[in-house]
Amino acid sequence: MKILVTGSSGMLGRDLCDILAKDYQVVGVDIVETGAVPIFYKTDITVAGQFDTVIVKEVPDMVIHAAAWTDVDGCEKDQEKARLVNVVGTHNVAESLLERKIPVIFISTDFVFDGKKGSPYVEDDNANPLSVYGKTKLEAENIIKGSLEDYVIARTSWLYGQGGKNFVDTIISRGRSEEKLKIVDDQRGSPTYVCDLAGALKKLVESVGVRGQKTYHISNSGECSWYGFACEALKLAGLRDKVRVETTTSEELARPATRPRFSVLDNNKFQEATGHKMRSWQEAVREYLSERCQVRGDGTHQVSS
Repeated sequence: MKILVTGSSGMLGRDLCDILAKDYQVVGVDIVETGAVPIFYKTDITVAGQFDTVIVKEVPDMVIHAAAWTDVDGCEKDQEKARLVNVVGTHNVAESLLERKIPVIFISTDFVFDGKKGSPYVEDDNANPLSVYGKTKLEAENIIKGSLEDYVIARTSWLYGQGGKNFVDTIISRGRSEEKLKIVDDQRGSPTYVCDLAGALKKLVESVGVRGQKTYHISNSGECSWYGFACEALKLAGLRDKVRVETTTSEELARPATRPRFSVLDNNKFQEATGHKMRSWQEAVREYLSERCQVRGDGTHQVSS
C-alpha cells in the first residue's frame, strides 16, 4: 500500500513517515524538505493544483493529512494565514481526493471543544472552539465530512516530539537558565508524544482501515495541567530541585488565543476499535526524554541537539 503524508517535514509527519515506511511505501509532501522521506514533493497545498499534480503522479491508496498551521497564538494574530493553511489547504486536498475516491485520515485537535464539559470529551460531543486555530480546524473537519465518502478524523492533544518546537524542550531549556518559572495551572489536557500518535494511526490503518466515516480521539492516557506537565518534565530531567516552579492563571498569562480549560479526550472508542491502549503521558514523556537527553557529570540532564 502507498500512503501519502502531507506535512511530512513536521513534528508528527516525520514520525509518521518513519513508522509507516517499515511496512508501506510512503510519499511525503510539504513546503520544506528534510531529506527523511525517499519519495518527496515540495508542495504547497494552499496553491490550487499543486497537490493534485502529486496525486495524479503517485496515485496513493490513502492520504494522511497532517499539514496544518498549529501555532495557536500565531493563528489568532494572523487569521488570514490560519484560514489559508488550515481551511483552504484542506479544501484543496479534499477536492483532489474526492475526484479519485482516495480515503483520508485527517489530523484534528482537542481545541475544537470549549472545555466547559468538565469530563473527557467523546467523539459525538458538540464542538465549540474558542480560538481561531480551533475554528479553522473544525471548519476543515466539516470540509472532510461534507466532501468525502471515506475518511477518519483523528483528534489529538498537546503534541510534543522531536523535529519541532514543543513544551517539553522549552521548559527544560528555561529550567536550565532561569531560577523561577510560572506555569499555567488552570488548563488540563493529555500530553501526547507524536511517536505514540504515529504508532496509533498505523494501528488504526491496520485494524479498522479507512472506509466509511469515522472519528476517533487519540492521546496518551491520563491528564494534567501545564504546571503538572512542566513539573514532571523537570523532574525527569533532573532539574526539579534546581528551579522554583510557581502556578499562574490563564488570565495572568494573557495569551492572544483563548484555550479550553479542560480538553481531555476519551480514547475508549479508539481502544475498542483497535485493541490498542494508549500508554500514560508520564511513561511517554519519560521515554522521550531518555532519547533526547544525556547525563552530565553533575548528574543533571541536558537536552541534546
